[in-house]
Amino acid sequence: MRRNPSHPDRPLHALTLPPGPRLFEAVTAALSGEGPAVLPLPPGMDPGPLRPTHVDGVRQADGEGVPPDVAVVIATSGSTGTPKGVQLSAQALRTSAAASLRRLGAAKGERWLCCLPPSHVSGLQVLVRSILAEAEPIIHERFDPVAVLESGATHVSLVPTQLHRLVAMNADLSVFGTVLLGGAAPMPGLLAEARALGARVVTTYGMSETSGGCVYDGRPLYNVDLKIGDDGRILISGPVLFSGYRFGEPYDGGWFATSDLGELTGGRLRVLGRADDVINTGGEKVVAASVAAVLARHPEVADVAVVGTPDPEWGEAVTAFVVPADQSRPPTLQQLRAYAADRLPPYAAPRELRILSALPLLANGKTDMAALRTGT
Repeated sequence: MRRNPSHPDRPLHALTLPPGPRLFEAVTAALSGEGPAVLPLPPGMDPGPLRPTHVDGVRQADGEGVPPDVAVVIATSGSTGTPKGVQLSAQALRTSAAASLRRLGAAKGERWLCCLPPSHVSGLQVLVRSILAEAEPIIHERFDPVAVLESGATHVSLVPTQLHRLVAMNADLSVFGTVLLGGAAPMPGLLAEARALGARVVTTYGMSETSGGCVYDGRPLYNVDLKIGDDGRILISGPVLFSGYRFGEPYDGGWFATSDLGELTGGRLRVLGRADDVINTGGEKVVAASVAAVLARHPEVADVAVVGTPDPEWGEAVTAFVVPADQSRPPTLQQLRAYAADRLPPYAAPRELRILSALPLLANGKTDMAALRTGT
């Protein structure tokens, strides 16, 4: 990591506190510059290779600080590999939160509910928005749908799994001024069902490197620019971008190449899927997310993920992991292949089917694709 010799490193304190006031106070101090930079972690998690200077207040012999502008380090989810520490400045986090509040029309004093882990950028940004809104956040240690509905918050940030649970309760979602939805693509019909229950749902796209959601309902936030690279990847620029990876080169401030494929039509972004989720099967390239989106519309499918698995004949086989709508009557591979073949090129139809009772999830609500690939 490059360091400016004229400035000492800023201490980095890893905090394994449960979500609550103490963590909010530490984040507030980090953003104001009155406290050390923070690395929020789930309780019990080993900071491992991120090597903070302190862990829950205890000095670490091999710890290293961060550049002076870094306020927060987020350990990435690791859904596709080893987690990295994403370094975020107070300016980037505040700029993102201000643009979010501006787009939503959220007023000062309106309270946000944090029921996502603050160790992930989606939960962290709920705290930052609260700081800018000058309102104490309502923080839940875990997601409980009844407690969420009774929280009294004006705004809430959820992942699709959480919103699905609220919809399944036939809950009155008009109690929230805004439901920010991100972290994964919603299942077909979920948005319509939630809006029918009174929800004002705003979908978001972003990642730790962009200080969280930077595209709302397909449109970039203020001062965020988008374009599509020659390889189909989504490129992002703007003041919300990270400062670099821990123990890696600082980010140079240019266009950030995401790991996602997308297309821009009339300035509106459509995310097609992850570039590393492209399956090479028999010499043909298949975007796994596109196959999953089609299969998700099958009436006998409640949830689905698609990955490439090793195959001696095809190189990779398009493999569908399906949670049936009725566990006693799961769909067959032949049914799903026929359904997909009517809507996709023949080579994109799944060649393998694995029935699950539920998809494995990471702490941030995203599907654990690594677990599906490895069978863990």
